[in-house]
Amino acid sequence: MLLKKNISHLNTSATLAINEKSKQLIAAGKKIVKFGFGQSPFPIPKTIVNTLKDNASRKEYAPMQGLLDLRKSIATDLNKKLKLNFDSEDIIVTPGSKEAMFLLHLAFNGVILLPISSWVSYLPQAKIALNKFHWIDTAREDNWFPNKGSINKVLKKIKNKNKLMILNSPNNPSGNLCKNFKEIAEIAKKNKIIILSDEIYTELSFDNNYESISQLYPEGTIISSGLSKWCGAGGWRLGFLAFPKKLKELKDKIVVLGSETYSAVNTPTQLAAIDAYSNDYDEYKIKTKKILKAVGEYVYNKLKSNRVNINKPEGGFYLMPEFLSKKFKSSIKMCNKILDETGVALLPGTEFGFKESKLIFRLSFTDFDGDKFLGQASNDNNINEADIEEYAPNVVLGVKLLADWFKKN
Repeated sequence: MLLKKNISHLNTSATLAINEKSKQLIAAGKKIVKFGFGQSPFPIPKTIVNTLKDNASRKEYAPMQGLLDLRKSIATDLNKKLKLNFDSEDIIVTPGSKEAMFLLHLAFNGVILLPISSWVSYLPQAKIALNKFHWIDTAREDNWFPNKGSINKVLKKIKNKNKLMILNSPNNPSGNLCKNFKEIAEIAKKNKIIILSDEIYTELSFDNNYESISQLYPEGTIISSGLSKWCGAGGWRLGFLAFPKKLKELKDKIVVLGSETYSAVNTPTQLAAIDAYSNDYDEYKIKTKKILKAVGEYVYNKLKSNRVNINKPEGGFYLMPEFLSKKFKSSIKMCNKILDETGVALLPGTEFGFKESKLIFRLSFTDFDGDKFLGQASNDNNINEADIEEYAPNVVLGVKLLADWFKKN
């Protein structure tokens, strides 16, 4: 067999696949509402873009671990928000947080613990790295995060002493915040579980509080984040990992893996990222969060019903509705039917760990022109329904099409 067994059954990442399919359907002349792919709709702040332009001629290789000034600025930023004591040596700069997590999977020797729901790439990366994994059950009333009982239930099945749990708050796909970090931290400490805290959406928490499990369990928590969500720079591919000093051995080996794979993140983007992490972009963040919260709550209020169960969004740009019906045998078939009949692209819950029969799906409410919307938003005025109808017409259309479809089915 030409392919390795752990690779042969892998498919293209669901988020990237739905984005490509949506583009193909649009190119073929079909009206598509892009609720499937999660990408920031907002422009990158101009000063950060200008820094990139000014350094476009910088062609030298950067240090594999990342430019020292960038690592210092990331450490300073984290310490300010979390009251911790990271320094430059604790930081690894990577080509996106996705690559960072992949290298962690490769280096880690143990069992991966994944709450249901988890981002689509956590599980495939574990499989590629030949790590065993276990799903942890969650419930809507717990905002889709694990509790003490569900974690202990899984721990009873595991003999390997090395365990890594991935947490993501605000969560992709649910858009909800973890409210029981303390409970999870206590059980993680007791059982020596390493936590990978995926904080790529944490800057987009609607309550404006940057909360991390690292504040309760600093010695065992690795933080990953980057520029793709709060800064709108997904295509720039810049992320990082921040390690507690007790996990230096793991950090050092990830540096080695990076040196043998991507060598270094491109220098111009790193120099622009120094600006992003060193300067004050609070006004930009406040405005973007204000828009996302208003649009998310609009979708929530229009879709919730006795046929659609849904939690109110608390951060990021996702909702995770559930269609309370027995008409469809799987969320995949339901989402395909919705795309065919309405032109609304969604991601089925099976991609995030749910059973096929659970008619749950992820909705990304970012199909609007973020530049125009940002231009009219102010810190003082509330965003009303008329604003959303004017600046996010595709979202309004998509929600109406979905609501009508649910009523008919």
